[in-house]
Amino acid sequence: MSQTPAPGDRVRVERADRTYEGVLLPSSTDDHLVVKLEGGYNVGIDREEAALELLAEDVYDVETSQSDDGTSEIEFDDSLPTISLISTGGTIASTVDYRTGAVTAQFDAEDVLRAVPDLAGRANYRGRVVANILSENMEPPIWQDLAAAVAEEIELGADGVVVMHGTDTMQYSASALAFMLETPVPVVFTGSQRSADRPSSDNVMNAVCAVEAAKSDCAEVLVCMHASESDTTCALHRGTRVRKNHTSRRDAFETVGSEPLGTVDYDTETVALSGDYTERGDVDLDVDTDLEESVELVKFTPGMDPAFLDAVSGSAGLVLEGTGLGHVHTDLIPQVESLVEDGTTVVMTSQCLEGRVCDRVYDTGRDLLSAGVLEGEDMLPGTAKVKLMWALANADDPAEAMQTSLAGEIQERSVPWESQ
Repeated sequence: MSQTPAPGDRVRVERADRTYEGVLLPSSTDDHLVVKLEGGYNVGIDREEAALELLAEDVYDVETSQSDDGTSEIEFDDSLPTISLISTGGTIASTVDYRTGAVTAQFDAEDVLRAVPDLAGRANYRGRVVANILSENMEPPIWQDLAAAVAEEIELGADGVVVMHGTDTMQYSASALAFMLETPVPVVFTGSQRSADRPSSDNVMNAVCAVEAAKSDCAEVLVCMHASESDTTCALHRGTRVRKNHTSRRDAFETVGSEPLGTVDYDTETVALSGDYTERGDVDLDVDTDLEESVELVKFTPGMDPAFLDAVSGSAGLVLEGTGLGHVHTDLIPQVESLVEDGTTVVMTSQCLEGRVCDRVYDTGRDLLSAGVLEGEDMLPGTAKVKLMWALANADDPAEAMQTSLAGEIQERSVPWESQ
């Protein structure tokens, strides 16, 4: 074997008095090797300091073919289900740039498969790249492209779809697709808090569990991420009820106000579903990607100048993140009323993590209702913004749609729930 090893090959690397064996992964520079060791950890090695030996070619039998439309197919076994892997960038599809130490989003779907060889043999894969960005750069037009891509993959026969996405704005994108799509198969968002190059990366387990979830019976838009700091179980969160509640923990995502829809056991590959969910095949595929982008989300804080709302004058929609049951300072109410009179749909949500808006309890709330504000029930503020963008563009009566649960974003009852 005299050829130069390529990502996916098993290699031996000798450096000084250390020897490493594992699978060669893609690297962000030509100056460094990245090797996945047997224990699951990745090691970065300076090429100039290493002697590289090829042990076996493409040990995970990754066969890739590129089609005219830019998609690719990676097949292992015709008897397995077909899962579409759609990459938008983010940390799960990133590596460390060893020149700067920064995480960069650069891998496409095939690179992710090579970076996560544990995916091999679980499904037949189709891969495509919709975007290659860190998720703070996500924009509504990409949501539309993503929804269209997911719908196309389902039309082409995908039994499930996994969307690889940065964690910072994943909850917004998941909400957007939950409103844009009626799906007969699971659509599972996943990502990682730590890049594949880092020893503590969560990318392998999250990706594996997401594929298993995409093969399950829950035909909804889900977010699949670590359920705890340990590498045992991933939680399946409904896309419209999930929130990133920690900046860096691997179990940063939580279902707000309820339990997750299910879990995936990493070791046994068992998917356990609970509660009410849409079952596989219950609905036909439908996609409505129109969005009204002129919608703002404003958080009320004590001392806010009423003139601050002048900045949103002329917007089609406004979601207010009020205090408690859904309140703002009484001095803002005339400005809010003026916005409503000028045609802006205003929806009230709460800054509280649990519970629902009820503007009928106190005078301020009743005055807001009189001003034309809509109660956002127990919708998360970010979800409410995305829903309002969709409702203004697609619903015959946006006000009615905002107070009706369309994708599990509004719960019938708000009850305290504590994670076990």
